[in-house]
Amino acid sequence: MMVRVRYAPSPTGLQHIGGVRTALFNYLFARAQGGAFVLRIEDTDQERYSEEALEDIYATFEWLGISWDEGPDRGGPYGPYFQSQRLERYHKAVRSLLDAGKAYECFCSAERLAGLRSEGARDGVVGYDRRCRNLDDEQRAAYRAEGITPVVRLKVPDNGAASFEDLLLGTVKRKYKDLSPDPIILKSDGFPTYHLANVVDDHEMEISHVLRAQEWLSSTPLHILLYEAFGYEPPRYCHLPFVTGKDGQKLSKRHGATSVVEFRKQGYLPEALTNYIALLGWSYDDSREFFTLRELEQLFSIEKLNKAPAVFDYKKLEWFNGNYIRDCSDERLFELMRPYLEAAELLPAGNASAGGATAAGESRRPGPGADESHEADVVRNAVPLVRERLKLLSEAPELLRFLLADVTGNYDAEELIPKKMDAQATEALLQAVRPVVAAMEQYDDEQLEAEFRRLAERHETKLGNVMMPLRVAITGSRTSPPLIGSLRLLGTDRALARVDAAIAKL
Repeated sequence: MMVRVRYAPSPTGLQHIGGVRTALFNYLFARAQGGAFVLRIEDTDQERYSEEALEDIYATFEWLGISWDEGPDRGGPYGPYFQSQRLERYHKAVRSLLDAGKAYECFCSAERLAGLRSEGARDGVVGYDRRCRNLDDEQRAAYRAEGITPVVRLKVPDNGAASFEDLLLGTVKRKYKDLSPDPIILKSDGFPTYHLANVVDDHEMEISHVLRAQEWLSSTPLHILLYEAFGYEPPRYCHLPFVTGKDGQKLSKRHGATSVVEFRKQGYLPEALTNYIALLGWSYDDSREFFTLRELEQLFSIEKLNKAPAVFDYKKLEWFNGNYIRDCSDERLFELMRPYLEAAELLPAGNASAGGATAAGESRRPGPGADESHEADVVRNAVPLVRERLKLLSEAPELLRFLLADVTGNYDAEELIPKKMDAQATEALLQAVRPVVAAMEQYDDEQLEAEFRRLAERHETKLGNVMMPLRVAITGSRTSPPLIGSLRLLGTDRALARVDAAIAKL
């Protein structure tokens, strides 16, 4: 049997880590088995449907490099792939259950059902009381004469159990009496509930395996019951481990970013996110961590899934991202950083002039002929300098601001003063540093560092006490790219102007 798997998101919100993990595992399983990966849009919740959410589905997986073989945007032999376009199929399936006596029409009002829920909560009774289960034709006709449009409910047996073999969890069995009594499968607006559409679509699209999060495990016995009622062969199920925060609770916004668009905005690379997500519940061996998407397509197997919850570690993801940033070519890293620099108004957007104010309100570096190509060249030259410092692309503006904007004196005097030193001693160090900076073109990097070391020895202080005030003077911050490289990029004249400004501030 050919492996056919699907990802079936509901376009009611942005794609988040849990959903992307489900999609990724289905995609990798299909590729590893030479099968087909299907995208199906479960858009039966018309009240919450969002065109923005639908576009986010397409944009997210295009960015991650994950493509499907069949779907709404590319067609396929089992379409349509929007559930809202498959209503006739659901109605036909429901009619077959009604004719077989395995489902029934329910005419209870929303008010009555709300009252049942209220009473049930008080008395410890769960679910519908099956009032309409045994209505005769005359009673149903009377309700219709009142203009009441019924829902359709599935008959859940009083005895017996649903059982299935989960590829990860083993045998799962649940008694019918523990299921919600006679759940709705077709709503009064003619749209199916998730359970009905899920089963009908998986059958008609010949889905062979269903890989989904364990939060859906409680729904599977009901799906098995539906398969039995229709006389369908159910797919093989594999319920993936939960993704939690470090506190052991299900990953949510309280832990930090969860939607992919948030990770994109923060400056994560798609290959870093894909690699890390692949390790949330799966591992190839006990040591290897880095995989390309193509390698994952070849190596993924259900046998290497872990039953235990997967912990999402934001620091570990940052570490992954930093590694992938360091693997970028200079030109690719420049292009990746560019949108962040443009958003911070440190690079001109498009062919716009380089004039204007930065996001921080500083004046842009003045000078005749300052245009996009010149600014871009400055950043290109700085790429090797910042590569080792970057964990997120969004950090680029602050690391490069000192080159692209005038940060002269844009700090408190206290920032210049090392621990256990005062303003007078710091000023003396900067006065001594100034001739070295003025002559820096005479030295290579090693010689220049040696000059700074000799200066520190003459003043009987640590090298750090020399470099720290110089770093703040040059970059406006105690945290910056490597100082000697920063001096080279800034140039002698601008560097001296900033040292003089620091001396004046002290």
